[in-house]
Amino acid sequence: MVKDFLPINKEDMKKRGWQQCDFVYISGDAYVDHSSFGTAIITRLLESRGYKVGIIAQPDWKKKESVTILGEPRLGFFVSAGNMDSMVNHYTVNKKHRKTDAYSPGGKIGLRPDYATIVYSNLIRQTYKKTPIIIGGIEASLRRLSHYDYWSDKVKHSILIDSGADIISYGMGEHSIVEIAEALDAGIDVKDITYIKGTVYKTKSLEHIYDDYIELPCFDEIASDKKKYAQSFYTQYLNTDAFSARILVEKVKEKMYVVQNPPAMPLTQMEMDDIYSLPYMRDYHPVYKKMGGIPALSEIKFSLTSNRGCFGGCSFCALTFHQGRIIQTRSHENIIQEAQVMTRDPDFKGYIHDVGGPTANFRRPACDKQLSKGACVNKQCLFPKPCRNLVVEHKDYISLLRKLRKIPSVKKVFVRSGIRFDYCMQDSDDTFLREICEHHISGQLRVAPEHISDKVLSRMGKPERAVYDNFIKRYKRINDKTGKEQFVVPYLMSSHPGSTMKEAIELAEYVRDLGYMPEQVQDFYPTPSTLSTCMYYTGYDPRTMEKVYTPVSHHEKEMQRALIQYKKPENYELVKEALLANNRSDLIGFGPKCLIPPRKLRSRNNENNRKR
Repeated sequence: MVKDFLPINKEDMKKRGWQQCDFVYISGDAYVDHSSFGTAIITRLLESRGYKVGIIAQPDWKKKESVTILGEPRLGFFVSAGNMDSMVNHYTVNKKHRKTDAYSPGGKIGLRPDYATIVYSNLIRQTYKKTPIIIGGIEASLRRLSHYDYWSDKVKHSILIDSGADIISYGMGEHSIVEIAEALDAGIDVKDITYIKGTVYKTKSLEHIYDDYIELPCFDEIASDKKKYAQSFYTQYLNTDAFSARILVEKVKEKMYVVQNPPAMPLTQMEMDDIYSLPYMRDYHPVYKKMGGIPALSEIKFSLTSNRGCFGGCSFCALTFHQGRIIQTRSHENIIQEAQVMTRDPDFKGYIHDVGGPTANFRRPACDKQLSKGACVNKQCLFPKPCRNLVVEHKDYISLLRKLRKIPSVKKVFVRSGIRFDYCMQDSDDTFLREICEHHISGQLRVAPEHISDKVLSRMGKPERAVYDNFIKRYKRINDKTGKEQFVVPYLMSSHPGSTMKEAIELAEYVRDLGYMPEQVQDFYPTPSTLSTCMYYTGYDPRTMEKVYTPVSHHEKEMQRALIQYKKPENYELVKEALLANNRSDLIGFGPKCLIPPRKLRSRNNENNRKR
């Protein structure tokens, strides 16, 4: 096997002695051959199975020739928008263009189209009418059935319909991609590949489905009836576990159905180890060097993926739909081996930036039952209270961190993925938090309470405020013993469904009492396939079908965010308007409990204050 980047042009193919690729992978990201990038994992995995794979990264979507530079592949095209949904990549929550793109050379914006998966697939079809197209990645995965699209403010068909692709490989994709490749290589027509877990396909007839399936409301119903949409979404939500999920069928047009097979099984530890041991170059392609490199790589080049999946179940997170709720881990030996390779990189300065995943301190399934029966269909592991079957265990993670600290050339190992504080609070042993405070943070520990109103937290799927308050007390007690001045930095979210102005003002008062203004504030962003987005669009909590108040006007969302950052001079008018409109003039004044003074200070005084 050649130790090099995969071919990106005909010259690279010639060097390898290839006349034709088996597969061509088209990506909305620049080509980075690192295991934190989905393109690298899928292409290296296919290569390890003997397939010839070429890569076209960020083709010019205005030119149909851009997807033909490697010629027609023998078996098919794989298409992905990249590590992010292209719309999230391009736009802020206020639907304004972002200024940079971390996955493009030099951070340049605009090198991929909106709805990139659809555009690339349609571009392929202009030249190659019958070549199989398999779409995957986060954009395709979360749009696999009819969904609400925030940017157009419409319900859209499954991305399979709009893209003209043949199959969606949803979730992380390793199992399904290999099975699809083997089926195509065996000569099976792409239209007959209807049996693979972790895939979605379209069909004109349901006669071939022998298993019991659930028929969802048709597209026309959910597009015209928000209550039907919420009910359909919740059915999908209850069928995201590989052990218990059933086949879902959605009629999208007359005599046209989209069929979702159950998710692929979680990876075993051996499979995880194999995937992270593939011969990645651990760098961006050299063609980008003169363009300033790829910014996203600097964030993760010296980080280690320890796990996948999350049983936290936050309503605003799409992990349930994408990676699933069952934790999958790599072995200590495999992670340490990668760390040792990392230390030999000329750019390594002695610091491992992170050891984690979606949640750093999840290193085993929530309970032993999940290993054979999967996650509970209609129960959460941590919400509203931790399940009595929850197994709380930090010893394995502590052991891993200690081993990494002992590697020669490693000065410090950081934990930056974020820890689940409610899970920590179920552990009566202080060892984990003590180790974190002593060795794995530098001044700040980032955690995500998201809000402090129990009413809003219940919609978020987060623990009640008292749990966070008790965690802060425990952290302070443990950290004080280290003699280090280190703080907890909370991530907070504004405008989540359930948050009225009353709750937004409560959050502002909490920030006031913190004594400093958090920099990490996120407006709720309605991305496809989350419970929170369903609430935002429909006005119903799909779990209970209760009506939910949701801030939808741009102005109200601006006020809710401004309240959290009330000290910023540019937010003064918005904060004042919010307080007066909600009869909270008691928070306008010069007292210790006030958020803003009764009038703006003169600009000269502001300048003097800044100089001080």
